[in-house]
Amino acid sequence: MEELSIFMARKQPNHKFTFIDLFAGIGGVRIAFERVGGKCVFTSEWDKACQDAYEANFGERPAGDITKIDAKEIPDHDILTGGFPCQAFSIIGNRLGFADTKGTLFFDVERILKEKQPKAFLLENVKQLVGHDNGRTFKIILEKLEKLGYFVHYKVLNGLKFGMPQKRERIIIVGFKENYPFEFPLNSKGKQLTLTDILEPHDKVDKKYFLSDYFKKKLQQRLKEQNKRIAFAPSIWHENKSGNIGIHPFSCALRANGSHNYLVVDGIRRLTSREMLRLQGFPDSYKIIVNYSQAKKQAGNAVVIPKIAAVAGAMIVAMSQKPIKPQKQYALFNYEEIKTSQQIYANA
Repeated sequence: MEELSIFMARKQPNHKFTFIDLFAGIGGVRIAFERVGGKCVFTSEWDKACQDAYEANFGERPAGDITKIDAKEIPDHDILTGGFPCQAFSIIGNRLGFADTKGTLFFDVERILKEKQPKAFLLENVKQLVGHDNGRTFKIILEKLEKLGYFVHYKVLNGLKFGMPQKRERIIIVGFKENYPFEFPLNSKGKQLTLTDILEPHDKVDKKYFLSDYFKKKLQQRLKEQNKRIAFAPSIWHENKSGNIGIHPFSCALRANGSHNYLVVDGIRRLTSREMLRLQGFPDSYKIIVNYSQAKKQAGNAVVIPKIAAVAGAMIVAMSQKPIKPQKQYALFNYEEIKTSQQIYANA
């Protein structure tokens, strides 16, 4: 894979803007925003293993639990970024939304925006957020952001469209204090990577990643029962909740709490820690200091870096232009539109 130093942006003498990195995980959003000229001035992440990984790679240890941090103590910044925890809205979680403690962390984003009044923000979450509780949860989020004086844009973007062989659909919410002419990028202009670019040759992979003969035979039997054939390689096999096995030239979305055999390479082995990070766009220079279970969790919670970088770049371009005359943000209060979006995303 093409290497890009994690520290490239911070070595540049002049920065275009400053940003903060909330719910930072292992720093994917930070890498994306540094690639377009940003300087990170504050980071928050409560998970110790993620803090360790973040510190090993960025030389800074994130502040802890954001709920215990006074917004006044956070440095001034141009852009707030955050992938507030998605388990409360995810299709594989309990989908309790604001009834889940993790779901209420959005309100910490709200209080920081209210106190610091940054010029813009970027939030990321699972696409199921749009349809949660029949669209009411998303409607509340949009109304809260609009009441803070932001012009809000949102769109579900797929990692497959941004150079990575991973079908990872996430909603991106962007807001500006001025009504800038922002448009979401629909794809990236760089090289479209394939699984060949991501995966190591099987003979160079540690034996601990390979499935047992029993499990391999079990997979083959299920393929036979489902009348499926292996038509290409490399491939990643994905078994859904109903037991249906899909064979794809790309990876389905990495999941933090998926089983170890949730995604299988060519039906014979699991993804390595490095391969999972590559699927999210992390450079090979990123240090892996955790065990496999933690690496799987961290990669599953990370963002597709090229996708976030493309949106970040579009934000900076928009903010360099003259604001346009404000118009009513119909999407914020049009409940029927949100319900329609819910149906579209449910069928995607």
